[in-house]
Amino acid sequence: MFIKEMTDQGRLQYDHPLGLCLVAAGRGNTIPLKETLDQPDPTWLQFRRRLDKLDPFCQIAGHASEEVREILATLETVYQPLFPQLNLRQWAGSIYTWLTQPVLDPTHSGRVTMDNLMKLVTTALEWSYEAKDSDVKVERLKSAAELLALRHDTLRIIDGAGPGVEAPPSESTEQGNGSGTETERAEHVSQSLSVRSAQTTSHDVSGDSARSTKATKCAFSGMVVPIELQQFQESSTRLVECPDCRAMRTLEPHGGVLRFKSHDRRKRTTPNTGQRWARGKTDWDVMHG
Repeated sequence: MFIKEMTDQGRLQYDHPLGLCLVAAGRGNTIPLKETLDQPDPTWLQFRRRLDKLDPFCQIAGHASEEVREILATLETVYQPLFPQLNLRQWAGSIYTWLTQPVLDPTHSGRVTMDNLMKLVTTALEWSYEAKDSDVKVERLKSAAELLALRHDTLRIIDGAGPGVEAPPSESTEQGNGSGTETERAEHVSQSLSVRSAQTTSHDVSGDSARSTKATKCAFSGMVVPIELQQFQESSTRLVECPDCRAMRTLEPHGGVLRFKSHDRRKRTTPNTGQRWARGKTDWDVMHG
């Protein structure tokens, strides 16, 4: 009734319809509150009649890499009084990569949820504040990402015994995922994040695997390339350099996401030349040499 009165009074006061947006959390293709809005009560019938004619229900997708950078820029402003030298944007690529790993992005959408982003950043900031740091270190951000992924499906029992008492994994769970112990899961998550983090930095080298005589799949195969689609489509090249082994492939977006094609690790260490998309110190950009 309050919303109905607000829209009616607003139309009288401003001489034009007043638009309101009701935001609700949902998952998948389920429409939140739809059962309530579909009730035959006159109040809900009038409410339903006031919904947008063409787009009554809209879904906000997760955040792309550039949107993550913009959010981090806003957080820098918010937390500037506590952290005078705060610079979160320099780690935008790494944060995006950590938060789109399969545990936190099971549908492989290549999008970051606001919930995971805020949990990661605020956890790292809390640790930095306790350590009296003026900025947040990338090690703290990575530790927060590891904790976020590791505790994603962990059940904690609170029975008065104090913190740190967790539910032991069930027999079926151990057989299902084969992870066994908390330590093994922690090592697996840490290794996964380390591999994905290495793919977002420009100073990585091919390592021993590049010198192997056998052709092995590159770890970046099938990974999301965090390049803004509009910027990519407006550029003069579709050639993209793998940040891990420097192999180059021609890419096209599918489903609104750029993914690097499956490929064997490049053995040659000769630097690439020519126009191509490549990972710099912090961002992806078109390189000319």
